[in-house]
Amino acid sequence: MLARPRGGTHVEGSRRSFRTARRALLAMAATVVILFPGRVSGQSADVNGLASLAGSGSFNSTFDTYLSLRVIPAVDFSLTSGRRLNVDGEVSVNAIGTVEFPSGESAQISASVAAYRAWLRFAAPRVEARVGLQEISFGSATLFRPLMWFDSLDPRDPLQLTEGVYALLLRYYTKGNAAFSAWVMYGNDAQRGWDIAPPDADSPEFGGRVQVPLFKGELGAAYHHRRADLSALAPPEQPAVPAPAEPAPEDRFGFDGKWDVGVGLWVEAAIVHQDAPLLPTPYQRAFTVGVDYTFGLGNGLTALAEHFRLDSSAEAFSGGDAQNFSALFLRYPLGVLDELTGIVYYDWKRGDFSRFVTWKRTYDSLAFNVILFNNPEQVMVFPGQISSSSFAGTGLQVLLSYNF
Repeated sequence: MLARPRGGTHVEGSRRSFRTARRALLAMAATVVILFPGRVSGQSADVNGLASLAGSGSFNSTFDTYLSLRVIPAVDFSLTSGRRLNVDGEVSVNAIGTVEFPSGESAQISASVAAYRAWLRFAAPRVEARVGLQEISFGSATLFRPLMWFDSLDPRDPLQLTEGVYALLLRYYTKGNAAFSAWVMYGNDAQRGWDIAPPDADSPEFGGRVQVPLFKGELGAAYHHRRADLSALAPPEQPAVPAPAEPAPEDRFGFDGKWDVGVGLWVEAAIVHQDAPLLPTPYQRAFTVGVDYTFGLGNGLTALAEHFRLDSSAEAFSGGDAQNFSALFLRYPLGVLDELTGIVYYDWKRGDFSRFVTWKRTYDSLAFNVILFNNPEQVMVFPGQISSSSFAGTGLQVLLSYNF
């Protein structure tokens, strides 16, 4: 998807991010050398990545266009210790430049370079540990994800890109296909998913998840604790209403399940609480129910529908300010190379529709996407995702991507 950088040229922030990733990788490499001296065999490395060129035009009262070039070079490497322990990792960088052409104004250029992934994994039968800058995502929902705690994946994005988090992730898989995860995070300061505030970068975060088979599907539960930086939400400093001096403790509880009952059926929910007296509604609740089915029409028409409710309140289960969204997703393969998809969102509070139609042609390593959209000027479906503004109003996006 054609997402603009967050404004300006982020050279200094990118350098800090890259230095942090480099230090993490050096520590990882030292760990491998210390733990497995002289025992490492079968080393391999592969250079790959993604390059994309995109353009967008908005057909509103003015015709605004912009172009974007993104390159994500990556190095994947693997080491084998000889003790049934596999060690592998990835290092990648996200570089993007954008030229915007506002109507009646001169061109505006912005660019950013930042570490995208930098992780190392130790994997043994049924156990693995991964440390570094990585993607962590889970849950059963597709279009509306209450458990979008550590990413900002957008279902409309053909590239499915998201920033990572600095974390130590541990996983254990049982013989009965149950999975247990635990994590510790530190040094993250970006707002993610449905966050009302970013995490405090100087405080550790921790949590875990369990996922077990249940009937013809699976059931999962998750917990996460962090300290939220609410400074941006604080009222202007007044003698009687001081701004919060410390980040607020925040606890998250979530569950999800997915089953095959002739149709695919799933639920996903989360409740989040900030221990902050200045917040009038310190509880946020999110709930999604969804269903999908593939009809035997032509080459096969897949239909997916979800309903989502997001609200905030003063108490955990009291009434509050609620937003309801419904969505329908359709996918139809036109042939071996071509695919047509459409998404319609409906905002029940505002009475607004958001519409997307995408034609995609895919070769071995090359993909071409044309996206037509017709939305309100203020896109409210994904309030926590900065790229939502790229789809405001009525317009067209063209995206060419190449995996090398």
